[in-house]
Amino acid sequence: MGSRGKNRPARLEPAPVVGVAGSSRAGRGRAERRRAAKRAKRRRKRSLLREIPLIIVVALVITLGLQTFFVQVFSIPSGSMQTTIGIGDRVVVNKLSPWFGAKPQRGEVVVFKDPNNWLKDDPVPKSGPVLTAVKNVFTFVGLLPSDRDLIKRVIGVPGDTVACCDTKGRVTVNGTALNEPYIFAGNVPSRITFKVTVPAGKLWVMGDHRDISADSRFHMTDPGGGFVPESDVVGRAVAVIWPVSHWRTLPVQSLPVTSTTAAAPGSGQSLRQVSSAAVSGPLLGELPLVMGLAATVPRFPGRRRGRTRPER
Repeated sequence: MGSRGKNRPARLEPAPVVGVAGSSRAGRGRAERRRAAKRAKRRRKRSLLREIPLIIVVALVITLGLQTFFVQVFSIPSGSMQTTIGIGDRVVVNKLSPWFGAKPQRGEVVVFKDPNNWLKDDPVPKSGPVLTAVKNVFTFVGLLPSDRDLIKRVIGVPGDTVACCDTKGRVTVNGTALNEPYIFAGNVPSRITFKVTVPAGKLWVMGDHRDISADSRFHMTDPGGGFVPESDVVGRAVAVIWPVSHWRTLPVQSLPVTSTTAAAPGSGQSLRQVSSAAVSGPLLGELPLVMGLAATVPRFPGRRRGRTRPER
């Protein structure tokens, strides 16, 4: 009999066999992925190398803008403003106000350029022309110390008559005695007697550590008469920011005096007169400030390239 109509067994298909060719294809796929990852890593490195100069340029531009128009950080190397500002303290100076025409006021602590060579006894090390030019550029943007800046408190503004001392040994402005709680402990308001009238456009400044501060009093016989031009003021010191234990703001000390009338240019002042008390000179002259960097370095966010993760 034939087999027609009977169920036939299912025909079995041969199972696929993975041979050497299949293994080589898988290996080539893994190798290609490794090569692609290496190429992506090299591209990231090259991109970073190209961005570094841009980061430096942007950081310098931001630093220059901040230092020129807004704020600047100074390190104080001398004790002429103790105990308000200690040796080694870092202070932030507001440079914005002068750009809007604000004038220094009595009681403010200000940073100013060296007027009439006050720092002649603190020579600056000589350098070659190229090194000097580089130093000047870096000093301008705040990356190197400034050799010719000073910090003092404003006592007299244009038109004021500042004198010392009254019957109680106090400094007077326009005949009104000043209450000066910021004076260093053990110091008197001044061991030098004087009476000056502040000319227009000038300031009379004194350090809080009166016995060692080479301030306006010590330069009355100089060509500038000890006065500081308002145009030489860099800005007002607003806070001590370092060390942390010394952190404090530097508010304007109220010095109530009678109203003044602006003095005419060239108003005279008395010559320096030393009192009978012993005069303690400034220690090692008056050290200049050291200018520090106050800038924010921009951060460029990572960018995705393909399916690789951004570097952190």
